[in-house]
Amino acid sequence: MLLVGLVGSASAFDGNAEAGKAKSATCAACHGMDGNSPTDMYPKIAGQHAGYIFKQLKEFKLGAETGGKQGRNNAVMAGMVAALSEQDMKDLAAYFASQTMKPGSTPEDVVAKGEKLFRSGDKERGIAACIACHGPRGVGHSMAGFPKISFQHAAYIKTQLESFRAGTRSNDMNGMMRDVAKKLTDEDIEVLSKYVGGLH
Repeated sequence: MLLVGLVGSASAFDGNAEAGKAKSATCAACHGMDGNSPTDMYPKIAGQHAGYIFKQLKEFKLGAETGGKQGRNNAVMAGMVAALSEQDMKDLAAYFASQTMKPGSTPEDVVAKGEKLFRSGDKERGIAACIACHGPRGVGHSMAGFPKISFQHAAYIKTQLESFRAGTRSNDMNGMMRDVAKKLTDEDIEVLSKYVGGLH
């Protein structure tokens, strides 16, 4: 059912996966040929929602064009997106969305704490449950623009949560991730980052 949903969202997206595959060679160094990044500091983008990938590519370009005042500022990605047209971005998004993300794992010592925080949040601290936007299995919601976070590298998730908390990443819808992340402790971030790696 999950695979059907991912394929459906990729095919409904206005991008050409075959054309995207031909354009993806420069992405492979960091993200792997099929979008399963071999290095944990870079995200796995295989199986990610096409609309989400497209949005990030556009915002990396906007970040480069505005000196980081708008969009998403990243020195590496700024160079990668500089020459991409909007159609290139759609094609790349369609290609990577059509791939399958390789499963990750969750260390036993974070399962209990991670599950509690992911599924229930923390009412006393005003922390919303991750499940509310990312779903019970962390697959997100393509129509709402919420990304798939299950199977993602823990190191990458940790960096993004820290960036949202610090406000150095601010391209989240209505500041939702910044609102959540600023209430998370270092331990919360560590636990959640590791927990979602094996979520399925």
